[in-house]
Amino acid sequence: MKRFLFFFLMLLPSWSFAQSAELEAVSHTVQLYFDGMIQRDRGKLEEAFFSEARLIGYRGDRLFVTPFEEWAAGTSMGSPRDPSLYKNEIKAIRIVGNMALVETELYWPGIYYYDFLTLLKMDGKWKIVHKSWDEKPLD
Repeated sequence: MKRFLFFFLMLLPSWSFAQSAELEAVSHTVQLYFDGMIQRDRGKLEEAFFSEARLIGYRGDRLFVTPFEEWAAGTSMGSPRDPSLYKNEIKAIRIVGNMALVETELYWPGIYYYDFLTLLKMDGKWKIVHKSWDEKPLD
């Protein structure tokens, strides 16, 4: 029993480091999503999302189901946004094996978005495969 406990305690720091590295990698992918939207940078959006991802959510009472390609094309059009007007936050990350769920809150001028992002680890990189979102106007 003592040997088992000793080996378990010896492995704990490496498990903690691995988990920390995965949290950092998932956060990096989500930050690419945030930066890609603000900067209207198609390359960052493509780095963050799986090419077959879907974005599903409500704008008012209307449900939208958008393929990544369509969303990225619209999101990357125009001049970069002023980052001082936008606040994007990761609220929670849960990782199970090669899957992660990330909750985000985005405060944009006049509107609030709440996203659930599902990520999968593909070829050693985390990619957003699904985004479910809801929005509400800020009073």
